[in-house]
Amino acid sequence: MHNISRKVLLMSGAVALGMLAGLAYYLYSELYRPNVNAPNEGRLIYISTGSTKADVLEYIIKDSVVKNSATFAHAVKRLEYGQKIYSGCYKITPNMGNKRLIHMLASGAQTPVNLNLHNARTRQRLAGAIARHIELDSTSLLQALTDEASANSFGFTSENFMAMFIPNTYELYWNVSIDDFLKRMYREWDNFWQSNDREQKLDRLRLSRIDAVILASIVAEETQKVDEMPTIAGVYVNRLRSQIALQADPTVRYAAGNFAIRRVLRSHTQVQSPYNTYRQQGLPPGPICTPPPAAIDAVLDYEEHSYMFFCAKADFSGYHTFSTTFAQHASHATAYQHALNKRRVFR
Repeated sequence: MHNISRKVLLMSGAVALGMLAGLAYYLYSELYRPNVNAPNEGRLIYISTGSTKADVLEYIIKDSVVKNSATFAHAVKRLEYGQKIYSGCYKITPNMGNKRLIHMLASGAQTPVNLNLHNARTRQRLAGAIARHIELDSTSLLQALTDEASANSFGFTSENFMAMFIPNTYELYWNVSIDDFLKRMYREWDNFWQSNDREQKLDRLRLSRIDAVILASIVAEETQKVDEMPTIAGVYVNRLRSQIALQADPTVRYAAGNFAIRRVLRSHTQVQSPYNTYRQQGLPPGPICTPPPAAIDAVLDYEEHSYMFFCAKADFSGYHTFSTTFAQHASHATAYQHALNKRRVFR
C-alpha cells in the first residue's frame, strides 16, 4: 500500500512538472519567442496619430509584422497593451518577441527618421518631398508654407518662407507636429547662419539672410558647377549694385511655371510676374528653389570682378563665358544660339 501511494505521488509530481513545463513553454512562446517578420537590418513600422488599439492590432496582423498573430493577440491581453497608444516610427529586429514588441509600442520608444531635403523648385514640391519622410501630409504642409501668419512668426513672408529650408539631412521623429517641425527648421536655419562666419560675410555682401538665399537660388539654377558659382554670384552682385535688371533665365522659367524650357525666347521674357527679372529690377520676392549650402556659400564668397554678363558656352560643357561689355556678351550669345540651332533646340 505504501508503495502504491509513493507511485501515485511520483506520477502526480511528474504530471505537475509536465504541466509546469508546458505552461513555461507556452509563456515563452507567447511572450519571448522571436515572432516578428524582419530582415537582419531590421524593419520600420508606423503607428499613425489617433490610432486605437484595434487599429494597431489590425495593422500588425494585416501587414504581417508578426509571424503568429494568435500569440501576439494573447500577449496584448496579458500585458494590457492599449491603455495609451503612442504614434510614431518603430524599428523591429528579427529576434524580437511579443513582449519586447509590445513594451516598445507601449512606451513610445520610437526610432527617429532621416529627412533628406534636396533642391525643390516650388513650395508644392518642397511639401511633397517632406511628406515622403514624415507623417504630415503634403496638403497640410503646403498650407503651412503658404500661411502668412505662420511665415511672419519666423520672420519671413509667405513668398520667401521656402528660404528657411536649407537642404541637408535632418534626424527627427516621424510623427512630428507641424508647429514642432517648423520650429526645428527655424533652429537649423539659425544654426546655419551662425556657423562658418556666414553672418560676418553678409556684411560684405550687404544683403539680408533671406536675400542671400534668394540670390543663391538663382545661382544654383544657373549652374551645377560649384567652382563657377562664385563667379556667377559676382555678376549678379555687380548688376544689383549697378541697379541693372538681373535678367536671369531661371527666373523666367519659374515665372512661366515651365522648368523644361531650354531656350529662353523673347516671348518668355515678357511674362508678367514679380519673379521675371527681365521685367522686374532687383531680386524676386522669394527663392526659385531651395539652394544647397554650396550655392549660399558661393554667394557669401562671391568673386569680385568687373563682369556684367555671362552666357552658356557653345560646347554645352555646363560652363559659361563671362563678359564686361554687352558687345562681348552679344558675340558669345550668338555663338550659343547657333549651337542650339545645330542641335535643333528651338524652345
